[in-house]
Amino acid sequence: MSATLPFRANQDLLDAKYSDWSKDPASVDAGWASFFEGFELGMAELARRKAAPGAGSSAAAGDATLSESMLNFRMRVTNALLTFRSLGHRASHLDPLSPNGPVAPELTMEALGFSEADLDREVQTQMFRGGQAMKLKDFLGELKTVYCSTSGFEFMHIHNPEVRNWLLERIENRTFEPAPSKDSQVDALRWLLEAETFERFLHKRFVGQKRFSVEGGESMLVALETILEGMPAHGGKEIVMGMAHRGRLSVLANFLRKPLEMLFYEFSENYVPDTVGGDGDVKYHLGFETIRDTRSGSKVAISLAPNPSHLEAVDPVVEGMARARQRFLGDTIERKQVIPILLHGDAAVAGQGIVAEVLNLSQLPGYHTGGTIHVVVNNQIGFTTLPADARSTNYCTDVAKLIDAPVIHVNGDRPLEVAAAARLALDFRMKFARDVFIDIVCYRRYGHNETDEPAFTQPNMARTIGSLPSTAALFRQQLLQTGVLDEEGANALQKELEDELEAGVTDLAKKDGAGGNPFEGSTAQPQAAYDYNVIDTGVAREQLTKIGKKLLEAPEGFNLHPTIAKRFLAARGKAIESGEGIDWATAESLAFGSLLTEGNGVRLSGQDVRRGTFSHRHSVFYDTQTRARHIPLNNLEEGQAKFCVYNSLLSEAAVLGFDYGYSLLAANLLICWEAQFGDFVNGAQVIIDQFIASAESKWQRPSHVTLLLPHGYEGQGPEHSSARMERFLQLCAGGNMQVCNFTTPAQYFHALRRQVKRSTRKPLVVMTPKSLLRHPRCVSKLDELAENTHFREVLDDENLTISPERVTRLIFCSGKVYYDLLDFREKNKIKNAAIIRVEQLYPLNYEMLKGIVAKYPRAQKKWIWCQEEPRNMGAFYYIRPRLEELSNHKLRYAGRERSSSPAAGSKAIHVLEQENLVESAFSV
Repeated sequence: MSATLPFRANQDLLDAKYSDWSKDPASVDAGWASFFEGFELGMAELARRKAAPGAGSSAAAGDATLSESMLNFRMRVTNALLTFRSLGHRASHLDPLSPNGPVAPELTMEALGFSEADLDREVQTQMFRGGQAMKLKDFLGELKTVYCSTSGFEFMHIHNPEVRNWLLERIENRTFEPAPSKDSQVDALRWLLEAETFERFLHKRFVGQKRFSVEGGESMLVALETILEGMPAHGGKEIVMGMAHRGRLSVLANFLRKPLEMLFYEFSENYVPDTVGGDGDVKYHLGFETIRDTRSGSKVAISLAPNPSHLEAVDPVVEGMARARQRFLGDTIERKQVIPILLHGDAAVAGQGIVAEVLNLSQLPGYHTGGTIHVVVNNQIGFTTLPADARSTNYCTDVAKLIDAPVIHVNGDRPLEVAAAARLALDFRMKFARDVFIDIVCYRRYGHNETDEPAFTQPNMARTIGSLPSTAALFRQQLLQTGVLDEEGANALQKELEDELEAGVTDLAKKDGAGGNPFEGSTAQPQAAYDYNVIDTGVAREQLTKIGKKLLEAPEGFNLHPTIAKRFLAARGKAIESGEGIDWATAESLAFGSLLTEGNGVRLSGQDVRRGTFSHRHSVFYDTQTRARHIPLNNLEEGQAKFCVYNSLLSEAAVLGFDYGYSLLAANLLICWEAQFGDFVNGAQVIIDQFIASAESKWQRPSHVTLLLPHGYEGQGPEHSSARMERFLQLCAGGNMQVCNFTTPAQYFHALRRQVKRSTRKPLVVMTPKSLLRHPRCVSKLDELAENTHFREVLDDENLTISPERVTRLIFCSGKVYYDLLDFREKNKIKNAAIIRVEQLYPLNYEMLKGIVAKYPRAQKKWIWCQEEPRNMGAFYYIRPRLEELSNHKLRYAGRERSSSPAAGSKAIHVLEQENLVESAFSV
């Protein structure tokens, strides 16, 4: 703050700031706080001198001079305190590769405005140590001890005074905490040695194999174990974790206690993917679940989510899994029973945008998980790239400031400091239900992997690391010197750990010698086969009518928007009453409502889903005077399940990842994510490729998440036409997911209910409509949703005016183009062409399709696929070989020509193209 700022401020501002400071000194910035405290102390000193015996007029003049000097000194003292609190971390010795901490220019005596002559002056401020008097040199010494040791704290950016002051008290009082007990120190050594011994064992036994070791960052295990041991006292019962591959094997072996013989088998030449029930994945991508006993006697369940090499892609998945578990345990208020922990690398946490997206989820109503503990294993390098080339921020954790999360930086070679940081982080998370970061500054002993040579690109760093004793060796020596442990005890601990590893090899040899797969049945189950068994998803018509009428109700005195009342609800009421004209949104609401009354919850999230992008859903009513909310689907009947609908932040990757993660642990819920426009799904491609499409095959994690992607060519240009159906179809194999493009609301109704009602769990990708939401012909009868009805993968032509035997042309299509084809056929009185709708493109029901086309014997040589998308997009290249196999003839094409862009930008061109492709379907 400028030295003249307070004096130039107007009186009202000055009074307001002074009032804020009087209530809470930390609520105003450093400049104002310095001014007010210095002013008050200086005036108090002046008053004391004036009141002293013998004070006279001549003395008063001298006192005025003294008070000005005192005021200036007091201001500098207060400024020093606030500077250390804000910037002390810049002088902390955090880097184990450096013998000393850096010099922070802002914290030097000169920068703070002091001289050597000031060091013995008395200091007293209510903002530190309760106003305890001390010499300036002791005051500065204590501040350096608190803020500039081997831990650094960033918390002064936090806007909430309660949160900031809680951290302030904990941080500044930590020097008074009792020294760790001998047992806790030995525990810390054990955790370090477990990681080190395990990694060195692998290095010797499995030479040249990649393992992405944790060596150099073993203190990560100290942080995890400390959190685990501290959870029961806070009511914590479960941990849901996500991490990349660095150190993952050590976490699996030592933290989750994955059987060593199983881990070693995955390294052996005999290991084949069949042991994990599908295509499998490399060992450092796999997940695991376990239950750990803590020293307090409590048990804590730990789940490590599998993760691909897209390092931070697992973050939202973990958050969704954690929230699903919290719902299952009924812990939806405090959210203390299940704690998400995310482990990051320094380069990834700074470089990957999904980190910021996930942080933005942290306090939102539909995505809050009670706070995440983020542990950054800061190797000070990403592959071969140093921080100077990898980020534009001072710290890799600066993204944490986005949500006012505190950051605890700690030297990885100080395991007791790491443990203290973990305790503080856990306490903070449990008290405030907010995210917190632990930045463990460490190093990577080997290259990116064990076959890499780091000296190629970082020779100086590699040389320094090569000369360093390990963290465990340093800490072992410390415990020997302080008498916590003697040589015999240290050696015994080391031998115990080595014996455990040897026993793991021996156990594997015994199982291996028995022949076959030694772990048959002990790993995840194979990917579930897809079947076309008919699921009766119809609902009693009486119940549908009852639900439909409830959807029309609002509380007495509720000021509903006139347009919603007169148009939306009136049309819906007429359809329910007559049983005719059930549109897309009504069918959806009836599907949701019927599931809810049957005890199955429904979750719908995405951008603007409450109203719906096209103003078609209106699942939440808003009072036009008060904006009070009413959700009809939560007011159907007593004892119903809950409908959760959330407008998300403007994110695709994080929100879809969250809902996917939620679906993994919530089998009896319908979980839907809707894109604002179908093409927005592009922003979540990593989640689709790495999780939704392949996770069941790689990691045996079945999901039933439903993607609702508005798709259809309406002349809105290339950005809002295509949900990229072709990309989904290219990812389809082994019955991994369902890709559908429905033409009737009834089909949508049954497909949604089928997601919950059948035992097989598969993702559902729906190309939802836009213009069809209000198309007069895209409606269904209530009877088509009622008893004894179900979903049909292929729809035969229901509008033929001649017998099937006389048809000479079969036009196959899916989605909106059906209505254009139907309209053209009727207007032109074409009778020899049948239109077959493929409602579920994948998996394609061949038997149903065979049965339908067999009705048209004269049309076997004229099969046409008609689509709106360009030839190189849409379903054509997927469907062509399948239909040609059925007909033994070449499939004809009616659609747009190949294009690099999904659609034309001109409405006129769009209309012309659409007319041509529809006409060509009847002539090509």
